[in-house]
Amino acid sequence: MAGKNVHSFDDSNFDAEVLKAPTKVMVDFTATWCGPCKALSPIIEKLAEEFEGSLKVGKVDIDSAPGLAAKFGIKSVPTVMVFEGGEKKASHIGLARREQLVKMAGL
Repeated sequence: MAGKNVHSFDDSNFDAEVLKAPTKVMVDFTATWCGPCKALSPIIEKLAEEFEGSLKVGKVDIDSAPGLAAKFGIKSVPTVMVFEGGEKKASHIGLARREQLVKMAGL
C-alpha cells in the first residue's frame, strides 16, 4: 500500500511515529476500495520522496485501524492531516493537488 518512503501507521505505532515525531508528519487516511485514494497515492509518494528528512509521510488504512479513524473524526476518504508537535495542524478532505498539500504542510 505504501511506497519506499511512505510509512504505514496503525493503532500500534501511531503515537510513536506521528504524535511523538520530531518532524512534521503528513498522514493520508485511506482505504483500498477508494478510487480517489488511489488517485492521490502517487502524489503522496512523490511528496514523501521530495521532502524526505523534513516531512514524514504515511498512510492509515481506515479499515485496518478503525479506532484511529474514529479518534480523528474521519468520515470521508481520502483525508490528509498534518501533525506537528503531537497536534493536528491542518487537514484536507478529498482528492488534493500536490500544491495544496505542500501549502498545507507549510513547505
